[in-house]
Amino acid sequence: MLENELVAPNRKDQHVALANQQFTMASASDMEQTRFVHHSLPEMKVADVCLKTSVAGLEFAMPFFVNAMTGGSEKTGKINQLLGILGHETKVPLATGSVSAALTDPSVADTFSIMRKENPHGIIFANLGAHHGVDNAKRAVDLLEADGLQIHLNAPQEIVMPEGDRDFSMWLKNIEQIVAALEVPVIVKEVGFGMSRETVAQLASIGVETVDISGVGGTDFAKIENARRTRSRYDYLHGWGQSTMISMVEAISLPAASRPQIIASGGVKNPLDIVKLLAVGAEAVGLSNRFLQLVKEKNSVEQAVEEVQVFCESIASIMTLLGARNVADLRQTDLVLAPAVQAWCSARGIDWTHYANRSSRSIEK
Repeated sequence: MLENELVAPNRKDQHVALANQQFTMASASDMEQTRFVHHSLPEMKVADVCLKTSVAGLEFAMPFFVNAMTGGSEKTGKINQLLGILGHETKVPLATGSVSAALTDPSVADTFSIMRKENPHGIIFANLGAHHGVDNAKRAVDLLEADGLQIHLNAPQEIVMPEGDRDFSMWLKNIEQIVAALEVPVIVKEVGFGMSRETVAQLASIGVETVDISGVGGTDFAKIENARRTRSRYDYLHGWGQSTMISMVEAISLPAASRPQIIASGGVKNPLDIVKLLAVGAEAVGLSNRFLQLVKEKNSVEQAVEEVQVFCESIASIMTLLGARNVADLRQTDLVLAPAVQAWCSARGIDWTHYANRSSRSIEK
């Protein structure tokens, strides 16, 4: 990503405005059409549920977090401040948007570091593009006093972005060097285009231990960058990539012994979406635009704090319906994947039927 300091702040504001235009409360079709098999005897109570999970060696109090969004301008700095307050008040983990702008222009560094100022003891991930090297990765972590670093992959966005990168030849090597050099965990994530099992395997082969598949279904950055173009439009690339649910089954199809830990994000709208992705195999689920809508124009985070609490209560209730006391138990639940996901799996040689028949329950006649 070419961070021209004269245009970056304006671009950050444009990104937020265009993301707002794309937002809908409706779940993506692959997510909505994936259904749990209902068994009528949960044999547990809501109080039995434990929502804790572990991501990149860090203990999360809840199985979801606020994923990377923004920073780099006055307006987006305010958003990061409100998100920092949200993290402090609820213990929900947070990630900043790409801090490239702050490395190029120190005058906007406080639009990112404000998140740590407001949330001094919470879990915060810094975020940086894969074109950066070890030195910048360390600077990004230092700026946020970050607990980990997200390295984002966004080739389709760069191609469509008028001022975007056109050379991706060093990405894998850069990631390998950063993973080897950093003392904090490194998470490699897409930005809404999804991942294939081949990509996940490549990342695992160079030492990446945690991957966020970030699939199609939420904010479409190809569409955002296309809206910023004045010529040679790329309308035909809208929707490029794999859905979040397809990306999950792609990743989970890899052998467990060689598979990195998987995070899911991309178009996640409600607690049921979260539970479905955890049941497929995610250790945690990231949400971005869902929380952006709650803080983008408010001087407080009261509604967002309430939303985190509601999400936790709702996830516990759904897990009770499924007889799952913890995140690991969800992988013994039965769910029937959406028809489009089934078709994809058939084409890719992935067994989708086992998801519908995982429980140890027996039918007594």
